[in-house]
Amino acid sequence: MSSGDEHHQPRGTKQKKSCQKNLFIILGFLFILSILTIITVAIIQNKPLEKNVKYGIVLDAGSSHTNLYIYEWPAEKENDTGVVKQVDMCKVDGPGISSYFKEPEKAGLSLKKCMDKAKGVVPENHHRQTPLYLGATAGMRLLSILNPGLSDQVLSSVENNLELYPFDYQGARIITGQEEGAYGWITINYLLGKFVQDVSWLSFLPGSKRSETFGALDLGGASTQITFVPEDAIESPDNSLHFRLYGKSYNVYTHSFLCYGKDQALQQLFASNIKATDTILQDPCFNVGYTRNVNVTGLYKNYCTAAYRKSLNGTNVQVMGTGNHDQCLQNVLEIFNRSQCAYSRCSFNGVFQPQLQGDFGAFSAFFFVMDFLKLADIQNPKSLEDAKETVRTFCSRPWQEVKLEFPKTKEKYLSEYCFSGTYIISLLEMGYGFNSSSWDSIRFVGKISDSDAGWTLGYMLNLTNMIPAELPPSRPLSHEGYVGLMVVSSLVLLVALLVLWLSCCKAKCLEKGII
Repeated sequence: MSSGDEHHQPRGTKQKKSCQKNLFIILGFLFILSILTIITVAIIQNKPLEKNVKYGIVLDAGSSHTNLYIYEWPAEKENDTGVVKQVDMCKVDGPGISSYFKEPEKAGLSLKKCMDKAKGVVPENHHRQTPLYLGATAGMRLLSILNPGLSDQVLSSVENNLELYPFDYQGARIITGQEEGAYGWITINYLLGKFVQDVSWLSFLPGSKRSETFGALDLGGASTQITFVPEDAIESPDNSLHFRLYGKSYNVYTHSFLCYGKDQALQQLFASNIKATDTILQDPCFNVGYTRNVNVTGLYKNYCTAAYRKSLNGTNVQVMGTGNHDQCLQNVLEIFNRSQCAYSRCSFNGVFQPQLQGDFGAFSAFFFVMDFLKLADIQNPKSLEDAKETVRTFCSRPWQEVKLEFPKTKEKYLSEYCFSGTYIISLLEMGYGFNSSSWDSIRFVGKISDSDAGWTLGYMLNLTNMIPAELPPSRPLSHEGYVGLMVVSSLVLLVALLVLWLSCCKAKCLEKGII
């Protein structure tokens, strides 16, 4: 055989090599395509979703101060109620808006600092869609009773200033005591996970039953509220509310006692104890050595003290503390009328109240006062007798000693802890009917899951029922589609690798003449 014949290859062999070459190209292309597909799909599918949230702002205009709360929730909803959480709060400088009745224009201006802060917290692209509400509570309720014209001027001042901001302003109004109590009940149960059965962090509350809702106890400066789901029928229609939240219905008992917030209760106490000829009032509800002046002319202009109105010789009375807890208790009990009841059961002042049911969360001033007295520790709860003894001991301490121990506490609050502690225990025991055995069902709470306990979160939760549900942000592929595409791409990759390997093996065999 000549050398030319040795290098001569049959046409069939050339065709085979050409086919193998094309096959390698195709398989290589499929191999690269599969790898690119897997990488691209994984990147796109697992790209962080855009945060699809809504925001809401609620101003709580209380009798003694105003707080601004900013909330956010997913645009999609859970059982027709948005999942709302507090993201920030701001305490407005100065007193409550009702205190500006002599200069109403200052009521709106007082909100500027906190409203400017809200502009910075809520992303600018959400401003126009963020609802803004102001709810005024008992301080404005009292002003509206005494002088509706001044009340309207204060609210107008507030509205004029809030309308200047780029939010979706929904109005400023005085909410009823019933609303305040009911929304506080929604807040406490939402934060404690009572509306969602799979929440487990509630175990930090000893002895709580997850299947039951908590009652809510709220104490402000001018009013106090009690709200719970009773086992008994609600005999007074005015005290009955119906809510549907997270797919469940609730029939709730609630009542608000105007004039029985801790500030107005103290005013009632002054008004009832001052005698016509008094220039000095020996008051057992203040520490020994403490003094303050009370303007009696202004005292009897108050709606809450009207029943005690009397003619006095002077315009000022000096209050001097005597620090006698037992006498303070007797004085406090006199402002609760338990002598009449037209129903099967009453709390006080002839107001219907069913049998207390379940555990209760006590917040606002209930918490602030009891926390100061070290009676709010959930992990180490105190008995009713322990609570009374703690208040008795505090009342007996000299004022100068108390001031030295708590130099950073505002004098107004510090001076009133003897009265406030006595009043709270009296309200809970003699007013609402808690006793030694049911006292441990009360949990004094300020914040839960970084949200303040109060009516404003419940208000936002209720409002989200009126916000149309939106589809949640979704991935480009469903989970099943994503898994399927990854499996197919991986199979194509494996097949390509297998065919390439077999083709290489066949090519080597051909070269060696094995095949």
